[in-house]
Amino acid sequence: MTQTVRGTILQTPSPDTFEALPDQIVTIDDEGVIESIVDGVGLATDADTDLGPSLVLLPGLIDTHIHAPQWPQLGSNLDLPLEQWLIDYTFPLESRFEDLEFAVTVWSHMVPSLLREGTTTAVYYGSIHESATTALAEACVRYGQRAFVGRVAMDHPEGTPDWYRDQSATDAVSASQRSIEAIRALPGAGGLVEPIITPRFIPACTDAALGGLGELAEATKTRIQTHCSESDWEHGHVLDRCGRTDAHALDHFGLIADHTVLAHATHLTNDDRSLLARTGAGVAHCPLSNSYFSNAVFSTRSALDAGVRVGLGTDIAGGPEASLLAQCQHAVTSSQMLETGVDATRRTDRGVADSRIDAITAFYLATGGGADLLGINAGLLAPGRVFDAIAVDIGARSRVRRWDGDDWGQTFEKVVRGATASEIRHVWVGGRLVEPTPT
Repeated sequence: MTQTVRGTILQTPSPDTFEALPDQIVTIDDEGVIESIVDGVGLATDADTDLGPSLVLLPGLIDTHIHAPQWPQLGSNLDLPLEQWLIDYTFPLESRFEDLEFAVTVWSHMVPSLLREGTTTAVYYGSIHESATTALAEACVRYGQRAFVGRVAMDHPEGTPDWYRDQSATDAVSASQRSIEAIRALPGAGGLVEPIITPRFIPACTDAALGGLGELAEATKTRIQTHCSESDWEHGHVLDRCGRTDAHALDHFGLIADHTVLAHATHLTNDDRSLLARTGAGVAHCPLSNSYFSNAVFSTRSALDAGVRVGLGTDIAGGPEASLLAQCQHAVTSSQMLETGVDATRRTDRGVADSRIDAITAFYLATGGGADLLGINAGLLAPGRVFDAIAVDIGARSRVRRWDGDDWGQTFEKVVRGATASEIRHVWVGGRLVEPTPT
């Protein structure tokens, strides 16, 4: 059934463009696609949902990097370097998802929690367990979240513990193929939830598994996600083992393709950026997690200037904050630190010139940039796009209140920098109101 939503739209059509459209009437068709957007000023048209002056309408948020089985440790266990953190904390937690009942309990808490944060699209790493991964996809269908769900493949005997890994490259590829088939067969998944091939990263996978997963991606026409040049340790490991950078090693295994999602990528070279721009692959920028584990700041501006697709990610739970709006602020902050430098004892050469981004660019990464990275018809409120949207409170009781004299640019910046789940009043995915959850 066609529906209408009336309100003021705030969005970023490009990395450097902010758009405010006061009092618009959005018509959404029965497939959840925006049919038209017209100026409602002076019109007395009744809308199915009228947001009034105290709510603004923004595109839904697209989180391009989440480790779903790490949800129970969100906000904790962040005192170790990456390679030790995985062994001491994370792999033991992920191994618990062999227990399907435990997995379902976690997914039933995580998915609606993220919807309340305005995350309308999520790109998930599951665990190595097929049943738990399928259950994650089922939870996304049930709660109405757009998602890419991947069973993690990891088989290297030197990079993973014997109690949490695929027993062979053949097992890793076969289980990944079965997971793809199971997710695609789920009732209600079509157009909403898709599988994604997920080698954890090169240190956790043998060459045979990496090559086999690349062939599987091509044969099944399935998107790919993995980690790339994430830290000094991981980047150095790949150079020592493969004799080339992470991006070029992944390309060698057939894992760099159009819409491949590479998490972190803080250590990219100019040649790596050229490869990604040429192939259509891109980066899930995880600014807060990078502060803990990456030993570097991702150069967002350099990547965008090179034509690389860039989205934004929380990296739950390496990133201890589930809100993608909070990640926008972290992205701005880290870019400013990269430009100005952080070591006051250095009187010169303290930073990297022309590195900073603003709230407009950061919000674009969380919306249109993520949509472009994934190749989905979301990220912007415009005719022909799916109606994935959030309504944010800017009224008198909101922490991001719009004061008399504020222009729409100031209001937008307040929302991006300060809005939390408490200010997000409505969430739609594909035209369906998913939060608050309909009774």
